Amino acid sequence: MSTIKVVEPHQKSVDQVKAGLSQFEEMFKKYGVKLAWNGAKASLNGPVSGSIAVGTSDIAVEIKLGMLAKMAGIDASKLENSIRKRLKAALSEQ
Repeated sequence: MSTIKVVEPHQKSVDQVKAGLSQFEEMFKKYGVKLAWNGAKASLNGPVSGSIAVGTSDIAVEIKLGMLAKMAGIDASKLENSIRKRLKAALSEQ
């Protein structure tokens, strides 16, 4: 099982960061991944599992790729690059 960890700094409030993540969430939904928010943290469930944690100075995304993801041909390095790109875009908006 591969694990992807991405941490991006920000200078926004937790609520502003969460509001900016709507496109990021849409990307996950396209792949059948559901996010369940509980305050500033979200759990990811579907073909991948993991979490998103929005802190006061950074956002951390951790994704665990299981057998379903590997069988689907998900490339961990490409996924990590895509997550970094989309997080930066989400954090630069507003």
